[in-house]
Amino acid sequence: MKLARAIHFDESDMNVFHVPARTGEWCISGGFEFSDWGSGDLVGKARQAFSNGWLGVETFGRVSFVAVTQVEPNEIEALTRALAQHFVDIYGAPSLEQALPVAAEELRQMSDLCDEQDANTVLAVSRELTDAGVREAFRAIEAREASLDQFAIHGSLDEDDHGHGHSH
Repeated sequence: MKLARAIHFDESDMNVFHVPARTGEWCISGGFEFSDWGSGDLVGKARQAFSNGWLGVETFGRVSFVAVTQVEPNEIEALTRALAQHFVDIYGAPSLEQALPVAAEELRQMSDLCDEQDANTVLAVSRELTDAGVREAFRAIEAREASLDQFAIHGSLDEDDHGHGHSH
């Protein structure tokens, strides 16, 4: 079973996200955070989190890139509990018991995405607001694309990268 960990190629995530995820923490897409957003919410750092942020399941910070790696079942269990607690604390889920299946589903979707990839594949997410709600697309970044100078060039805040990945 695979999941993905937060990685940083440079300092840019420290500047573009309100709360940057910690290097190495397990991540999910975290699109649920934006489920009731409108275009008025998409400003500044919030816009960056919406457009390109993965959600770290320890700090609940955001990160631009994650790397696919093996995960142990006991880690998944701990992450599910942490995420469920987050749903209770932040999103007002009625109880941990009720939040657990939702958390498990989020992690399952992420592991399904990662299971299709080779270990150490770097993944990026992009979201846009459509009439039908949030459209989320994922793409794997080629190792040769992932050199530091490339990130400096492509890491601009208004990178417009449509047409890659698949909708959910």
